[in-house]
Amino acid sequence: MKSYDVIWIGTGQATATVVPRLTANGKTVALIEGGRFGGSCVNYGCTPTKTLVASARAAHMARRSADFGVKLGPGSDKTTVGVDFDVVRERMNGIRNGSSEGLEGWLRGLDNVTVYDGYGKFETDHQVRIGDDVIEGETIVIHTGTRTRTIGIPGLDDVDWVDNAGLLELEEIPEHLMIVGGSYIGMEFAQVFRRFGSEVTLFEAAPQLMTREDADVAEIAQEILENEGIAVHTGVEISQLNQHGPQQIEVNYRPEGGPEQLSVEGTHLLMAVGRLPNSDSLNLEAAGVSTCERGYIQVDDHLKTNVPHIFAIGDVNGNGAFTHTSVNDGEIFWDVYSGEDNRTVSMRNTIYAMFIDPPLGRIGMSEKEARESGRNVLMATKPMADVSRAKEKDETAGLIKLLVDADSEEFLGATVFGVGGDEIINIFSPIMLTGGSYKLFRKAVLTHPTVAELLPWTLDGLEPLKGSA
Repeated sequence: MKSYDVIWIGTGQATATVVPRLTANGKTVALIEGGRFGGSCVNYGCTPTKTLVASARAAHMARRSADFGVKLGPGSDKTTVGVDFDVVRERMNGIRNGSSEGLEGWLRGLDNVTVYDGYGKFETDHQVRIGDDVIEGETIVIHTGTRTRTIGIPGLDDVDWVDNAGLLELEEIPEHLMIVGGSYIGMEFAQVFRRFGSEVTLFEAAPQLMTREDADVAEIAQEILENEGIAVHTGVEISQLNQHGPQQIEVNYRPEGGPEQLSVEGTHLLMAVGRLPNSDSLNLEAAGVSTCERGYIQVDDHLKTNVPHIFAIGDVNGNGAFTHTSVNDGEIFWDVYSGEDNRTVSMRNTIYAMFIDPPLGRIGMSEKEARESGRNVLMATKPMADVSRAKEKDETAGLIKLLVDADSEEFLGATVFGVGGDEIINIFSPIMLTGGSYKLFRKAVLTHPTVAELLPWTLDGLEPLKGSA
């Protein structure tokens, strides 16, 4: 039986940052992967979808060209912009395949790395089986990510639905894309394919889209989608799905509290109601590793499972659902393993973006969470319509919302929903990590003309948050 210093199961985004450090320090690594290298981000998430977002925005801006005094050509009509989906897909696949294949080739070429092609299952707490091979590791890292979750909708098994990975494999633009799930994946795809020319209908069971966001943020997001011609139905129950023929899917739904059942028929159905951890195929019982009731592997602040030499990093541990948290998990593991630093999961602030256009950037507490925190909270807001840079770009949807602790002077959270929000939100991460005062931030000088320059000035509008201490 072959033995290794580290057995690494799955090749999500922390792999490229940690495995080379292990080998550079003389450690032998067994790398196990049964699918595509790079995990969901490179293959089915960030990389391909943001490539599509860019193509969709190009189409959208071409249609808006007359708004900026730009003509597309002699006799051109801004409503007749065409989308060559073959080129869109070729561009997307070129980028994501290049990333995945490049990562795979690089990892396979590293000294002291042995790649096992297949899916790993625990035999004992130190042994893992891959097909006919059983290997042994002193330390084991589980980095297997998540997959699409489904819900028990009558008829789901009888219709040709797709998940986010399947949608990326389509060779044609859907005539009518129906989406179940009004969170980040569903909303991004809704806008992308609407801009490509699809009719789009979006269903969400909750009373608002993006249930983890404040109501005012969700309302703006819904307005953005509806202004582009997307039909949004919130507070609905999907009662039945029917397949009437090739690309003929019927969604029957009932508005909350309504007696009448309504129906919509479309050509394609995307299920986007959440994710499940890829933990159930690992035979964790053989290693004695514990999971929560939802299947996420339970870890401590240093990402150790209840079996101290087994770690779980990335989405599979339920401590984050983003590439950047996965990568940070890798950094925490390395700190623990090497003894170089003392980073922990609890040190980081939740930060993320939703890449509809304009994008939403968020860090720390929401307004709702701040109200429930019991702290002495101050809040300031500014609509993007009051930001000169947004006016100049004619993209005034959105808002800025800043939350601070009046006693400690620390930032508690920030929302930047609008032009550049996905980039601007990162300004707050270092200052929140170091506990810097919002009063010091107010003195900062930022470049003009930008959206970010208004952040210090927004603090002038701080007022006590009703419902806080």
